[in-house]
Formats: sequence, C-alpha cells, structure tokens
Amino acid sequence: MTDLDPAKLPRHLAIIMDGNGRWAQRQGLVRTSGHERGADTIRLITTECAKRGLEQLTLYAFSAENWKRPRAEIQFLMRLLKKFLIRERPTLMENDVRLTAIGRLDDLPGPARAELDRSMQLTAGNGGLNLCLALSYGGRAEIVDAARALAREVAAGRMRPDDIDEESIAQRLYQPGPDPDLLVRTAGEMRVSNFLLWQVSYAEIYVTDACWPEFDLVELHKAFAAYAGRTRKYGGLVDPAPASLQRR
Repeated sequence: MTDLDPAKLPRHLAIIMDGNGRWAQRQGLVRTSGHERGADTIRLITTECAKRGLEQLTLYAFSAENWKRPRAEIQFLMRLLKKFLIRERPTLMENDVRLTAIGRLDDLPGPARAELDRSMQLTAGNGGLNLCLALSYGGRAEIVDAARALAREVAAGRMRPDDIDEESIAQRLYQPGPDPDLLVRTAGEMRVSNFLLWQVSYAEIYVTDACWPEFDLVELHKAFAAYAGRTRKYGGLVDPAPASLQRR
C-alpha cells in the first residue's frame, strides 16, 4: 500500500461490519467475545483511515433490525458502546478524528446516548477524519424521515411539491455530505442490509470473506487496492462523476 497514489484512495469509506458472532464461534468463544474483538478492529481501521487522509469513515455499528436480537445481547452491545466511546476518546483526539452518528439516536439507552453526545462534543473541533457511527440505523427509515421533513415544509408553505428533487432529499438525510466512494462488507455476505440505500447508488462494492474481528490492515489495503484499480463511470462512459452526483 505504501506505493499507492493517495489520490486513488476513497474519500469516503463505508463498512458493513459483519461476522463478529461467526468469528467467536469458530474460536470456541461466546458471541460477545466477537463483539469485543470487533471494537478493537474499529480502533485499528479508524486510525489507519485517519493516517491515510480519508475524509469520512462510516461504520454500520447497530442497525434498526438489531433491536430484534435477544435482550441480553442488546444490553451487552449497549454497554460495549458506552465503554468504547469512553475508552476511545484519547485515540480520537490524538488522530484529529471527529465523531458523528446517524440513525434514530433517541432509541439508544440513556447512558449510551449520553456518552455518545459527550464524545461528539469533545471531538467537534477536530479537522481530520469524520468517523460516523450508524446506530439504530436503517436506510429505509432514513429516507422516510427525509420524506416526512419535506412533507412538513410543503404543508407549511415553505416549498412546493414540484420543488422536490434529488438534492432536496439528499439535504434532509441524517448527515448530508459526500456519498461513499467504497462500500466494504466483511464475512462474505452479498447484500447491503438496509445500509445507506440512497448514498451507495454509485459506490464501488468490495466483499471479503474475512469476518470483522479479523479485518486487519492487510485486508483494508486489499480493499483500497481493488478500489484504485476500478474505473468509475457513474452510468456514463468516462470519469469524473457529473456535478449533480458529487455533492462535495
């Protein structure tokens, strides 16, 4: 990776972190051990992305559907989230990383939400990588919430139905900004699982058989190399993307 042109790296990397439980079972461990190991992987990958100069790393940390899991596992995950947020603050500050979050955050338990807010406030002034955690997140729910916001504006007379276009919807998503250039999924699954449905329309997709706890720098660099070797056409014949799709 050291000889890879930084200009060929994705500006925005999104990752579906899958396989914590499967990794733990293969090691003869309980599922929660996989989640703990996965939290360590987040630190490793975040730090590398910050050093490589990426603008944003969005991680699918807890989906809206994950609330259907056994109560004991959910409670463990929320405690782990709280612990992670507290533990990683020095690392975030050392690497100039700004923490943000998307999703229906009010669904989070009070202690976890409070630590999330503290971490976001602490790192708000950092100017490097934006680490965005998708928590209680669903892509369809995000589009629904954007549609509701537009409906309220139309009802209030602040805009007309004919004024609604792709840009107006995009600006009302949870975190308007650059769409992911590269979507990585671990553990070999071939689906997007309701993650960033609007934003990944033109993302390059890379799937690895490595489970998230074993997704190390070698695996990350493989994904970067695969991305660097692709030609992005955005539905046309040549790079770059049309201005309407860049939203930078």
